[in-house]
Amino acid sequence: MGMIEPGIKPANPRFSSGPCAKLPNFSLEMLADAPLGRSHRAAVGKEKLKAAIETTREVLGIPADYKIGIVPASDTGAYEMAMWNLLGERKVEMLAWESFGSGWVTDAVKQLKIDAEVKTADYGQIVDFATVDFNNDVCFTWNGTTSGVRLPSGDVIPADRAGLTLCDATSAAFAMDLPWDKLDVTTFSWQKVLGGEGAHGMLILSPRAVERLESYTPPWPLPKIFRLTKGGKLIDGIFTGATINTPSMLCVEDYLVALDWAKSKGGAAGMIARADANAQAVHDFVPRTIGSKTSPKIRRLGRTRPSASSSRMPVSKTAQHSPKPSLSASKRQVSHWMLAPIATRPLVCASGAAARLKRQMLRR
Repeated sequence: MGMIEPGIKPANPRFSSGPCAKLPNFSLEMLADAPLGRSHRAAVGKEKLKAAIETTREVLGIPADYKIGIVPASDTGAYEMAMWNLLGERKVEMLAWESFGSGWVTDAVKQLKIDAEVKTADYGQIVDFATVDFNNDVCFTWNGTTSGVRLPSGDVIPADRAGLTLCDATSAAFAMDLPWDKLDVTTFSWQKVLGGEGAHGMLILSPRAVERLESYTPPWPLPKIFRLTKGGKLIDGIFTGATINTPSMLCVEDYLVALDWAKSKGGAAGMIARADANAQAVHDFVPRTIGSKTSPKIRRLGRTRPSASSSRMPVSKTAQHSPKPSLSASKRQVSHWMLAPIATRPLVCASGAAARLKRQMLRR
């Protein structure tokens, strides 16, 4: 059966590579100040890259003693770089409740051959953080890009932890409040919440992460594109704009424009409010529009409070053994965790009702 083309199309066709929409009224003329044809090592290139780093710090409220670097290969490159440099010094716990977190599990266990404790939860649920030992290194996504289930806050992470926390925040940065004092490594890409262009990742390191880098050498070889230290010292240039490889200055300019727009909307607080408003629109729209024949996953959007959080931790599963939670418990658990604001990820589903929902949201 052929696909039926929708009769109503989005007013804004620019859905980016994230995919998230470009900023309102975006045009290529906004990128006219990009230093095209110039080296990223020229004065103008260094100035732009440093501005991208420091404006990121300003908008997100990142502490002054945290290092921020622009690295290759988007969020994937940034997170892989962190795992390859930092893991192996102590026991590791890998947490996953959707596909991207599962990808980090695969890379840690099958590629780096780390004997990690793996804890998972099904889509719509989250790992029970009460079972996590933060004296170990802990790897997790803040907001599951493909499931939309996030941590409600950083309260579940102890301040006096001995291990490092490695957080993939690519679907959270600029849309959710990130507690920097609880995050030792944070990564994201420009193309997610800000609707930027692909190929560049952001790597944010706490002083504790830098200390690990300078005191620990992993047992596996590190390719040049992953190296963050030289002679036992951090390569500080990476975190001032001297990138490991050649960045696209056009993409850098696009990111700077998006950052300036975010500042004009009230910075991180304004962006979070914008994302929460989009989630509220879904929350209000679903029960009015979607009938009982729609998939339970989509109907659940209408029953879940957009900014809900709870100290109750759903049951997780470890790689070794775990009891499967009952269906009734699972349903109760989902309602206590926020499904991601629509601004942070696309709503993908096959039903006609859900397709109507998506079109409605894109017209907003």
